[in-house]
Amino acid sequence: MPGQPSLVARLFWIAVAGGGLSLWYGRAGIAASGAGLGLVLLRHLGRPGRFRARVRKVARRHARTLALRRRQESFVDAYGNRILDGWLRERDYFVARTLVPDLTARGFADLCEARPDTIRAIVEAVTDAVDLPEEDAAPEDGIPYERFCAGRLERGGWRTHATPASGDQGADIVAEQGATRLVVQCKRYGRPVGNAAVQEATAAARYWSGDMAAVVSNAGFTPAARKLAAATGVLLLHHDDLDELRPIRAVRSVQA
Repeated sequence: MPGQPSLVARLFWIAVAGGGLSLWYGRAGIAASGAGLGLVLLRHLGRPGRFRARVRKVARRHARTLALRRRQESFVDAYGNRILDGWLRERDYFVARTLVPDLTARGFADLCEARPDTIRAIVEAVTDAVDLPEEDAAPEDGIPYERFCAGRLERGGWRTHATPASGDQGADIVAEQGATRLVVQCKRYGRPVGNAAVQEATAAARYWSGDMAAVVSNAGFTPAARKLAAATGVLLLHHDDLDELRPIRAVRSVQA
């Protein structure tokens, strides 16, 4: 652990100090030295347990969010395979950005490096333990899926209207809440959505004078789509997110 003496160094200096004490205090000094050595060893042997407990505590603090993200970032492809790539990226992001800094600050940097599989296993176990409500069944086809998404927005307080089947310039739903206009493109896919959808949503927001632009999908998004969305201000959402979506004024690049 950076900045802390190693176990061997601590035992060495306790033994040295104990030797000095024994010269002055005899058996009492030897006993004190032995007790010190025992305490250091016990604390060291207990580190893995404290490490696991800390991982579990931090993961439980974010358990519901983790469970929702796993649901949102997993999907079944056209061949019936359960695709977890998006969830695995999300889990590793949580580990790298939330867990590892916390554990490092508490002196567990060495165990973070030595036991990454332990961390992942605990995160998965904590996520498994969350009992989420049943997910609304999303329609399989495009237009019913757009209506489904519009309904979720309306539950969140948005006024929605569908765009024409042709000439919509990439917008499937235009929604308003207060003075904010949201332009949405819906993608019911069997694979992650790529960055073309982000480009279309950006163009649609300009055409419809939108303050916010979003791409909504059941199947997650590719890394390229995430990168472009971060640069353009387009929101990448799962349909579960729509109930709680709130207005954000002037997304930076949509109005550019």
